[in-house]
Amino acid sequence: MEMKILRLLVLAAFLACTSLLAAAGSYIIIDTNQDACFDNAVESACPETSQAFYGQDSQYDGAQMYYQDNGDGTITDLHTGLMWQQDPDFSGDGLIDVSDKFTLSEALTEADTFNLAGYTDWRLPSIKELYSLIDFSGSSFASAATSVPYINTDYFYFGYGDETIGERYIDAQYCSSTQYVSTTMNGDATVFGVNHADGRIKGYGIEHPIGGEKLFYVRFVRGNTSYGSNRFVDNGNGTVTDLTTGLMWQQADSASGMNWEDGLSYCEDLSLGGFDDWRMPNAKELQSIVDYTRSPDTTDSAAIDPVFSVSSIIDEGGFANYPFFWTSTTHEDGPTDSYAVYIAFGEALGWMEQPPLSGSYRLLDVHGAGAQRSDPKTGDPGDYPYGHGPQGDVIRIYNYVRAVRGQSTPYCQNMANSGDGDSDCDVDIFDLMLFADDWLDDNCGLCGGADYTDDEHVDMEDLSVVSENWQLGYGN
Repeated sequence: MEMKILRLLVLAAFLACTSLLAAAGSYIIIDTNQDACFDNAVESACPETSQAFYGQDSQYDGAQMYYQDNGDGTITDLHTGLMWQQDPDFSGDGLIDVSDKFTLSEALTEADTFNLAGYTDWRLPSIKELYSLIDFSGSSFASAATSVPYINTDYFYFGYGDETIGERYIDAQYCSSTQYVSTTMNGDATVFGVNHADGRIKGYGIEHPIGGEKLFYVRFVRGNTSYGSNRFVDNGNGTVTDLTTGLMWQQADSASGMNWEDGLSYCEDLSLGGFDDWRMPNAKELQSIVDYTRSPDTTDSAAIDPVFSVSSIIDEGGFANYPFFWTSTTHEDGPTDSYAVYIAFGEALGWMEQPPLSGSYRLLDVHGAGAQRSDPKTGDPGDYPYGHGPQGDVIRIYNYVRAVRGQSTPYCQNMANSGDGDSDCDVDIFDLMLFADDWLDDNCGLCGGADYTDDEHVDMEDLSVVSENWQLGYGN
């Protein structure tokens, strides 16, 4: 009886707060999980403050991955409030292979009727939602046997490409719902995806080059529909704060390109807006400020909100474009650790040999503005006249930098035991629903995040915590 009463209260609260939920909320950027340090080529001892390469990814910890296996085929990210499909084996044959892949149109249709664990509000994730799962403790080498997926396989089931039918092992591209506002290659309609086999975001032509539509793996998501939104505030002092993540950004960029080591130093030495604790953002942090509604071709701008200023460059084809921007994250892809991750805020160009084996190359937007790739940390771009990799990704090495400060948890500071069970920095209807799901659980440890009084029980005392802080507008 008590449980029924509580669920009725939850429903009433939900109806009363519908307009509140429509507003953009807050979300936490999850750490990349990279815990090693690197120089220009190999893993190395982590440098001290005054040494070269200080300020890289692993030297600044963010919110660590915090997943809960719900035991029903779903995984909840207790930081973001997103619930994920655990196993992309749609065929039910116990394997993750080509039989589980969908075209974009098929994936959108499947989401409309997908029912898992009693939930029917599943959706194809946006590119920002999907990228929240990337794990840069992964690595890609010559084969699946020697590689480590760029996703936490303690919680999520994963399969590489199906080599038995001629796919490459890295053909493990997961489709997002975010379509490129421009086109790639030869005018191809394009959707962004995350490759958990090689650790990249790429724009994929919806139509396959050899005919038909391209096939993708799919992992559906539900909950926290405001994840990935931005609310930028111009602080009037050369800095911009994103109220949704709590990070403060350099409003302008470095105004010139530099190698990775110099980029790290530039950020560490920066004094701006009265702050001197600037750093180079990691891959997930920088990707969080991409605006996927913009591109050089469609808005005559970089893929970023106009509150930021972005340097213009002349690209490899002699046209106006926008830079790649370094992150502090090393990309462990191949036999050395000589590449670092960048985000393309301009077109992600590549040299394509057309026709194949003709010796004639065309410079094309092969991956789309908003793609995540990687560049050598040092060297001479002239050594790569036709780029690198199967799509001839242009190699610049001297990329631009936009510094960041803070952690993506400022609105969660001092919120321990506040009722913020899903750690989204707001005490809201989702916390009450989380609490209701675990009502009267006993000796349950964290109790799925619903034990706000740390007594391993979910009871009226926890409800009082939620109610009190909700009324106070805690976290907003």
